Amino acid sequence: MLCCTLLLCAPALLFASQNSGSGPAGIFEGQNDLGSVTPPGTTAFDPAQQTYTVTAAGDDIWSSVDDFHFVWKKVSGDVSLTADMEFPDSTGSPNPHRKAVLMFRQTLDAGGIYVDAAQHGSGMTALQYRRAEGADTQDIELDIASPKRVRIEKRGDTFTMFLSLHGEPLHQVGTSIQLHLDGTFYAGIGVCSHNTKASDRVIFSHVELTPLTSPAAPAKMALYSTLQTIRVAERFRSASVVYTTRGRIEAPNWSRDGSYLVFDEDGHLMRIDAKGGAPTQIDTGAATRCNGSHGFSPDGKWLAISCSMPDQPKSRVYVIPAAGGTPRVVTENPNSYFHSWSPDGKTILFTRPAPGGGGNIYAIPAEGGEEHALTSGSGISDDPDFSPDGKYIYFNSDRSGGMQIWRMRADGSHPEQMVFNDLPNWTAHPSPDGKSVIFFSYEKGVAGHPVNKNIALRILSPESKAVRLLVNLIGGSGTMNVPSWSPDSSRMAFVSYQMLPEDDRGSSE
Repeated sequence: MLCCTLLLCAPALLFASQNSGSGPAGIFEGQNDLGSVTPPGTTAFDPAQQTYTVTAAGDDIWSSVDDFHFVWKKVSGDVSLTADMEFPDSTGSPNPHRKAVLMFRQTLDAGGIYVDAAQHGSGMTALQYRRAEGADTQDIELDIASPKRVRIEKRGDTFTMFLSLHGEPLHQVGTSIQLHLDGTFYAGIGVCSHNTKASDRVIFSHVELTPLTSPAAPAKMALYSTLQTIRVAERFRSASVVYTTRGRIEAPNWSRDGSYLVFDEDGHLMRIDAKGGAPTQIDTGAATRCNGSHGFSPDGKWLAISCSMPDQPKSRVYVIPAAGGTPRVVTENPNSYFHSWSPDGKTILFTRPAPGGGGNIYAIPAEGGEEHALTSGSGISDDPDFSPDGKYIYFNSDRSGGMQIWRMRADGSHPEQMVFNDLPNWTAHPSPDGKSVIFFSYEKGVAGHPVNKNIALRILSPESKAVRLLVNLIGGSGTMNVPSWSPDSSRMAFVSYQMLPEDDRGSSE
């Protein structure tokens, strides 16, 4: 891209600075050490090569406070920032977590709100973000070799990272988050050595800071889906991208041995390695139009699915071998949607919508037979999931007015409200160790179980009924319709959604 496309063209001189808060370098108008950086960071701009060499120490860009050198320009509106980033010093023992970043930041406070595309010395690339002043950083990680080129793009409150791994056109990689920056903010490049006693260098080249003006004919947008896993520890909640694709995928399950995930796409059940790769289709025999209601038996040998048959066009619950095979019908009655196996593998929970609205929860032997209603009434009781001891069934219900998280005994008795707030809450899933229940909340005023909305994944303590935020994303129906905990209860699998330009290349490729 030519210099005239930049927000500020580069001066024809070599600029080097060693003072925090000093003047411009190239397209940028200022630079600062944020947090504790000793010795002070420096920037050298070479106008002939159009490169920026940033040298800095600093403990980290993470947690609730950042320590790094930042070279910035004040901007507003929608913008993209793109660069090649290289760590030229590989001798000795550089820290694998040293970082080069492309960052949008609300303030120059060390604990400020920000979003960045971070390239680590180890090769890992991540979209990092802090949603509130002094809050802990979260991220979406890609465990890949260092990309050739990186872009971060702001469109409204949506921030997306684009990569070129080997020189191909930049493309989205499933890393999008929602975050609000007020008015004018800072866009720039930064370096942190991840070492309080030594500096490290990064060379930024082909740097482009570009406004995203609204075209006369707005870009045609397309839906992208991203399968992710996230650590649920109280701090340092990191998500990893497993798979991203154009179109809609839904409802991941984690295999009982933790090695792979299952999700549905275009009416088919798909299997993918938990670390990523290409998905493969699971054989469901004559069952077609499978939906986002499926799950593994406790011993991992069977997979319950909700699909149609050519001669039975409405959804019923079937069971197939976990690796795929001929389906065996469980629910003879139509409009049945699987949700959970009992811990002993003898009972399956499913739901059935009511013709005039509402819906209820049913139990049926896993071998088939007589079904029993566990809830009744004209309201909605949905998304049931057994606790690991089999004592309780967690579910969401509007019986108290708004949609809230409840639990009842395994026979449907003694219903007890577990979450009390003014948000619509859906889809509760207890962890295998029984210590946590994950669910998600829509924003106030959202009715039903829609798709592509701002939601928050939250963790409930069954013992104290305390609730904490895990992560914010775009989702809803399809994000985690069914049990999706890892077997060791350390991670959750979910699907997030992004609306991005149809060409998938960001702003200027």
